[in-house]
Amino acid sequence: MKRILISFFILALAGAAAMAQTTRVYAVRDTLELRLDIHYAEEGSETSFQGIAKPTILFVFGGGFVAGSRNDEWYFPWFHTMNGNGYNVVAIDYRLGMKGYKMGKGLRGAVRASDQFYLSQQMGVEDVFAAVEYLATNEELGIDVDNMVLAGNSAGAIISLATEYDILHGRRASLPEGFNFKGVMSFAGGIISTSGAPDFPSQPCPILLLHGTADRAVAYKHYGAFGRGIWGSDYIAKRFAKKGFFYSIYRYLNRTHDVAAYVKVLWDLEKDFLEQDVMLGRNRTIDATVYDPSLPSWGDISTDDIYK
Repeated sequence: MKRILISFFILALAGAAAMAQTTRVYAVRDTLELRLDIHYAEEGSETSFQGIAKPTILFVFGGGFVAGSRNDEWYFPWFHTMNGNGYNVVAIDYRLGMKGYKMGKGLRGAVRASDQFYLSQQMGVEDVFAAVEYLATNEELGIDVDNMVLAGNSAGAIISLATEYDILHGRRASLPEGFNFKGVMSFAGGIISTSGAPDFPSQPCPILLLHGTADRAVAYKHYGAFGRGIWGSDYIAKRFAKKGFFYSIYRYLNRTHDVAAYVKVLWDLEKDFLEQDVMLGRNRTIDATVYDPSLPSWGDISTDDIYK
């Protein structure tokens, strides 16, 4: 069912809600008002690390491009953790390109679906760029767009990785030449393509990839055929390694799509990435396979579950 992913996420992290301090409409697309919530760092929290200002986290929610929300309550404990550690968080809406889409049958249906998935990804990328532009032109909000880390889970992770991919290919909408994020954190993400395997032309910003090796909802390696499909964290890491790029990947052995819900569970790892790779610029490569039976599990979720 389409709502199964939402139920999965709600079960993932129950906790006290934290209300957004500021909400703005940042764009109107297809008659939809797209909003962003700014959760500011807690008063008195440490907003720098070794004299370096901590970045704002621009967060893109998950939900299979059919559901989810920037203000789903299960995200709030994670936002609260980041705010308490001195990080601003901006959580954004984006257009849900697969919502209401009817999956066809056979080869023609698969081709049409791959086109729609790609369109959904690119709509999300456009909305991320629009949110950045809005924050840049509304300086009274106090968000430094030159010091932002893009983060997402599931569909939001796909959008986040595709955004960095487009930036490196010079597709940055109306943003200034040379703009880039300070880092990307991807929880169970990949890149959707309809024109063959994606290839990064140059060193990306620091990227943290977290993925279950048994994920059937967002492919850990690659899913698709005839140059269409999704290329997951394993593929991306191997391309980076072949090109000599630095990156970080944590491969959660036998874990499924539940890694998408580890946003708060893995805070210590995220904190290390933000401090060492993003702020100190250590340019590390970490390629780790993790077996940890103590990590929570919410069962297997496949694309069939999401798009029934």
